[in-house]
Amino acid sequence: MTPSPKTISVLLLASLPSLSTPHFLAPVIVSAANAASGRLRIVLFSRLFDPDAISHTRNWDNVQRLLTYIYVQATKTAQDMDNPLLQVDVLLKGMSMQETLPEDIGEGCEVVYRVSGDVIAAALPPSLLELSHRYISATSDEGRTSPEASDDADILPMLPVVALGGTFDHLHAGHKILLSMAAWIASQKVIVGVTNATLLGSKSNAHVLESLETRKANVRTFLELFKPGLEYDIVTIDDVYGPTGWDPNIQGLVVSRETINGAEMIADYREKKQLPKLTVFIIDVISHTSSNITEEDLSLLRQTKMSSTHIRNWIAEREKQQQEAQTQRTEDRSKPVERGEFGWISPVV
Repeated sequence: MTPSPKTISVLLLASLPSLSTPHFLAPVIVSAANAASGRLRIVLFSRLFDPDAISHTRNWDNVQRLLTYIYVQATKTAQDMDNPLLQVDVLLKGMSMQETLPEDIGEGCEVVYRVSGDVIAAALPPSLLELSHRYISATSDEGRTSPEASDDADILPMLPVVALGGTFDHLHAGHKILLSMAAWIASQKVIVGVTNATLLGSKSNAHVLESLETRKANVRTFLELFKPGLEYDIVTIDDVYGPTGWDPNIQGLVVSRETINGAEMIADYREKKQLPKLTVFIIDVISHTSSNITEEDLSLLRQTKMSSTHIRNWIAEREKQQQEAQTQRTEDRSKPVERGEFGWISPVV
């Protein structure tokens, strides 16, 4: 049976009743990811995403858990299809008039995936109505209660300036969770430090590392898509500190559980420089040892490779296979052929 052709870019639209992990969306995400070959853009709507609807900082854990679940479902599906280069973007949009989708959100898409019976009470660009819509039944989500927010009443609902850093090579789901959460808690500006290529020589398959300019451009493009209206300062860093080593206007720092040592170094350095202490926000649900997600979700996470190393290894292996195939074709063409009784025959081997 010949498989149906895949669309290059797919859009998925769905509404969320709460910030609970949306297990009910799993079959819809898998169907959309199976249909996409180049990009899958997922837009989640909720009144909880409206401006000032909830405290963004106190709901840090809830939102990072939600985003991680969506990204893991889509990324695992793409990897199972040997397509680790599938670009997955997850956007959070409110229902108010202030939260309009850009008119070109569906540019390049051939199909929009929806949840059967789902009514999105938000204005959608007219251009989306011209696209083919496919409705997928969701699984039951009965019995799930809305998660509680953090009880830290002393922290501001959002912080004016938030910083984070990383390599951001071949921007993948893990990177996008970090960037999304930094933008989620920022009200004015996000500073992103992107590691200089001179520090990355020890990386595996360094020859397929993206250029510094490409990595910085990809970070900016994603952030401006995820949360337009903020100021984004994308800078080159040559050490662990970057702007956090001198900028007194930064209030928050976003790190992963694996890079918590860097946050401690920054805290010590700022204390020595008599700079204000930073509030540290940790992305820990993308850790394979996290205690913040269910055993079922943790099992799926362990099977999902969200790393630049995995992507570079995949690209390098593909390049090796292509070179070997090209070498074999060249050798085959160079072999002498003999003319037999019934015409030309295969090369002599």
